[in-house]
Amino acid sequence: MSEIKVEQDGYVATLTLNRPEAMNTITQPMLASLSSHLIACDENPGIRAIIITGEGRAFCAGLDLNDAASEEGVSKGGFALAAKLDLKTFPPNVLHHMDTPTICALNGGAAGFGMDLALSCDIRVAAASAKMAAVFTKRGVVPESGGTWLLPRMLGWARACDIVFRGKTLDARTCLELGLVNEVVEKDQLVAASRLVADEIAACAPLAVQAAKRMMRSALSEGFDEHTERAYLQTLPLLKSKDFKEGFSAFLEKRQPQFNGE
Repeated sequence: MSEIKVEQDGYVATLTLNRPEAMNTITQPMLASLSSHLIACDENPGIRAIIITGEGRAFCAGLDLNDAASEEGVSKGGFALAAKLDLKTFPPNVLHHMDTPTICALNGGAAGFGMDLALSCDIRVAAASAKMAAVFTKRGVVPESGGTWLLPRMLGWARACDIVFRGKTLDARTCLELGLVNEVVEKDQLVAASRLVADEIAACAPLAVQAAKRMMRSALSEGFDEHTERAYLQTLPLLKSKDFKEGFSAFLEKRQPQFNGE
């Protein structure tokens, strides 16, 4: 069976980490496969939202250490990392640059790389039994997959330091209180709750949703004046789109819009 399952239902694609017997730990082939599937979904105009989840009781327990220590594993030779990261095949970087919104359906534990992967998604819906484990410093490493960039922006400096330096494990309710997840539901409701979010995104004008994601991403490193000018320039082509006309007409006619992404 494929270690990354891909399913499409309507405008929503679901990517499932599929190594339940190994708590969905990530191998080198899985990294490349996940990135490839993400890029393919992002380039497909028929996909407007992507759900990422895990099979079984864990979301992702991190990198597969046996694989990482092998000559052909993640490290390409016994934990000796390559001098330069291939950003095109590294899922957190792919997720950061995608325009299609991503939702993490956090079905269980997310540790190490798994935590960074979950945080790299735009929205997180967590099962009540889910946890995030920032165990990096307890393993002698740092959050190498985006955590040191994401956590200070999400939580502020002091809270990020407290979690990372102490190698904390956070339950779902604590994650919700901190703002690391958007919603917590019972595990048997996770699929439906995540799909509801995805469907609501997919019902909106896809060009506008994607542009909004690009603008928020660029705002992370821009000043206010620079950013508002960029947003204004982004708005001009949207005003000429068929989707804008449909949204405007639907509002006047008091009906639900039907967007075609044009």
